[in-house]
Amino acid sequence: MSVLVLASFPAAAQMKIAVLDYQMALLESDAAKKYSVDAEKKFGTQLQRLRNLEAEAKRLQERMQRDGEKLGQTEVEKLELEFRQKAREFQAQSKELNEAKAGSDREMLETLKPRLDQAVEAAIQAGGFDLVLDRSAVVDVKAEYDITRQVIERLNSIR
Repeated sequence: MSVLVLASFPAAAQMKIAVLDYQMALLESDAAKKYSVDAEKKFGTQLQRLRNLEAEAKRLQERMQRDGEKLGQTEVEKLELEFRQKAREFQAQSKELNEAKAGSDREMLETLKPRLDQAVEAAIQAGGFDLVLDRSAVVDVKAEYDITRQVIERLNSIR
């Protein structure tokens, strides 16, 4: 067994190995940054409505805590009902926004993934690498072995 391990060291020493942070390459690309700005515009009004609902619910909750003893039973019940309605509305709108955003994210990934794969393949070919490891699987690596920036640059140049 040890003979096999020792015999593999010379072969491994001749291998050209690189590391790639695939997720960083995707998120740091110009296309992903543009998508992020576009998504902010597209979903901004829904997000603002959620923030407003959350603020209204907090205001109601604070009022119930602060003035609960001073208010009559009918007024307290009215505030509790209004609070529960705001909470349900918040949950429904939050779920709707999350589903819409997830769908939009999937569409962006489907569009960008082939270009990212092309950029990765080009960087591998240009560097003549025999093995490319995911950055998350590596404890530490010298910058010279990390091809993430090269992939980002290649991805940005692909139109």
